[in-house]
This record gives sequence, structure tokens and C-alpha cells, in this order.
Amino acid sequence: GVFAHLAMLEAQAHEAAVKQEEKEQQEEKLARLKARVQELRAQRDELRAKVDQQQKGQLGKEGVVSDPAQPSARAVVEWNIKRIKAMLQVFYLTGISGKLTKRGVCFCISTAYEGTYLGSYHLDLLTKPEEVQIHRHSIPIFIPLEQIATKYLQTDIRRFLAVLSDHLNAYVGRRYQADQLQEHFSNQIEGTLQRNSLCNLLVFNYNVSKKSQTFPFNARLLYGDLCCSLPTEVIVSCTPDAPASLAARAAAHSDAFRRVALHKAFRSFGSAAES
Repeated sequence: GVFAHLAMLEAQAHEAAVKQEEKEQQEEKLARLKARVQELRAQRDELRAKVDQQQKGQLGKEGVVSDPAQPSARAVVEWNIKRIKAMLQVFYLTGISGKLTKRGVCFCISTAYEGTYLGSYHLDLLTKPEEVQIHRHSIPIFIPLEQIATKYLQTDIRRFLAVLSDHLNAYVGRRYQADQLQEHFSNQIEGTLQRNSLCNLLVFNYNVSKKSQTFPFNARLLYGDLCCSLPTEVIVSCTPDAPASLAARAAAHSDAFRRVALHKAFRSFGSAAES
């Protein structure tokens, strides 16, 4: 019991150090992004001023003053293209890249989990004066692309891409954890790990051995937040006639599943059992 407690404290200390390092990296990245956003806002204001000057200059060229509140369709398209170019530079730092096409822009959203690259998804947008349309994409059908587009695409394309990226990264993170569990801990899993396409519901039976004894558990993990790779609800149970110590162990497992990646939680179970 003492060694197990020490192992748990060591694991918690390591986890806290990793989280602190990740927090510092995120803060540094956020500071860079904020600086870049300020720079792009200045460029935006400059472009707006140039557009206003061009509209006012139409009087000398055409003899007619256009209504500044109603810019031409061509001016709107050119402004959208310039805005998208600036946006691509910002998103490059967040795993989202893109290139201009003849009719709009094609985005590439790269996904990863804990530093492991897990694939890319593409999104081809058509930029029209009246609206932005999704032309083609490789987003999985179970990702709520239509709902995200309805909410953000026409009003805030940056928010649209950020939310879509969060959904994709969370999905591949959950899938990666389930794959790692099956690959590295198949000897502890009883039967088949059940999961749906979105990997936001996992159900499986597993065993933990200690002192030549095997303890069976059943786990049900629900990921209520689709932008998160950790579960929001965990139920770990054992046989009804199990001793109180086994029920306490099930509660500890449930807490571990909520805090760390699935395969890392199983690795900690093995370390505790050896201790």
C-alpha cells in the first residue's frame, strides 16, 4: 500500500510537471498569435483606408460617385481574398494551412495528439460576394460540419476553422487512445473494445493482476464534450460480491480515466500492481 501510494504521488508529480510545461508552451504560442493578430488588424485598417480612397477616386474617372456604404462586387471579392491571405498566416501557427484557388481557398487542417501527427483533413471553400460556400471536403461524416458552418462560416470564418479544428483534434485524440489501448494492452482487455464512429463512447472489460490474483472490471467512458479528448463521465464497476478494497480500486481507476489519456491510465495500473 505504501509503495502504491508513492507510485501514485510520483505519477501525479510527473503529470503536474508535464501540464505546467504544456501551459507555458501554450502561453508562449498565444502571445505570438496575439502579436500577429495585432499586426494583421493594422494591415486590415490600412486596406480599408485604401478601398475608401479608391471609391472616392471614382468621381474623377467616371464622373459618378459610388455609394461608400455599397462597395462593388469586385471590391468585396478582392477584400475577401486579402482577408483570407492574412488569416492563412495566422492559422499556419495552429496547424491550419491553406492556399488560394481560382474560386476561393483550400484549407488543410492537420491533427495530432500529444505530439503525434494523426493525419490531415481538407476543406475547399468558394468565396462569393454574397456568401462563402463549402465546395468539397474530406471531413468525416460524423463531425458536425454543417452545424458549425451554419453558426460561424458566414460571420466569423476564423472561429469556424478553430472550432472545426478542435472537433477534429479531439476526435483523432480519442481514436488514438482507443487504438493504443488495443495495441499495447490487449492482454488485459476481455473481449472486444466497443466504440462508435465518433469514439465518444467506449465500453470494455479488463483485468488487473496483483499477487497472482486477477481482478475483473467493466468500464464505460462517455465523452460529452466533442471538443475534448478526455471523458466527461466514467463508470467503472466490478462484480457485486467484490470486496470493499476492489470497489475502492474501481473508483481510483475511474478518476484516472478522467485525468489522463486512456493508455497512460492503464500503464499506471500496471505500475501500481507491480509496486
